[in-house]
Amino acid sequence: METLIKTARACYGILMMTIGINQFIYADFRPAILPPWPSWRATPEMEAYITGVIFIAVGLAIVFSKKARLVALILGCILLAVILFWHLPYILFIQPHLIRHLGVWGDVGKTLAFCGGAFVVAGSFLQEDGQTTPGFLALPEKLIPFGRIFFSITMIMFGFDHFFYVDFISTMVPGWIPGHFFWTYVTGAALIGSGVAIVLKIKIKLVALLLSIMIFLWFILLHIPGAIANPVVDHGNLVLSAADALGFSGTALMIALTTKNKRLSNPAGVAKEGLAL
Repeated sequence: METLIKTARACYGILMMTIGINQFIYADFRPAILPPWPSWRATPEMEAYITGVIFIAVGLAIVFSKKARLVALILGCILLAVILFWHLPYILFIQPHLIRHLGVWGDVGKTLAFCGGAFVVAGSFLQEDGQTTPGFLALPEKLIPFGRIFFSITMIMFGFDHFFYVDFISTMVPGWIPGHFFWTYVTGAALIGSGVAIVLKIKIKLVALLLSIMIFLWFILLHIPGAIANPVVDHGNLVLSAADALGFSGTALMIALTTKNKRLSNPAGVAKEGLAL
């Protein structure tokens, strides 16, 4: 169990490192991290380099479990602030004509999933007995149970995308697999159902595990071949998409492994690592 949890955390950590490396290579932010606003930003390239270093450091801390709980809590809060004070103002007030474009909300959804994943990572660590939480982390810790909800909202959004953009998404199914439209609809329904079940805690362990396996299969069958074939197209977007899939798979796996079973009355029967989410 502990090894699987560490592996799941590593998947999320690799995602953060990939984002950081991408910002170094292209000296720019991906839309899921920051929208192109405000226009008066004097040194966007330097900002991309600095935050790239931060993403790499965060990823390494999570992969090697070095102050990872603290790092994940801070990351989750920063990403939540980016959504509330950067993404939403940009869409609602600066470029209100974008409200109807689901693709823009997809970028916000990715940031929300990254945010939820950070809180899920933080929740996968149990505090040691007698350890006190610094005062400035009291509020962030209360956000840990919302990690799975933030993540699930994005899964539901992506599920609906499978129905709204069926023609485009069906092209992502490998040519050797028959029934492209069928699999597009099935996986869309699976994402929606999984997201709802995780939010409502319906068979959450089984559902989150199956979701993790499904996304990991996409990582192997869809995203890896695409990233290898076109690693530099659109500023490395296919490589980032592969990292997203790996990180989302790891987040779902952490939810499956660290959600406390309500039927367990003996806390000693729960794995040493893992916090009820």
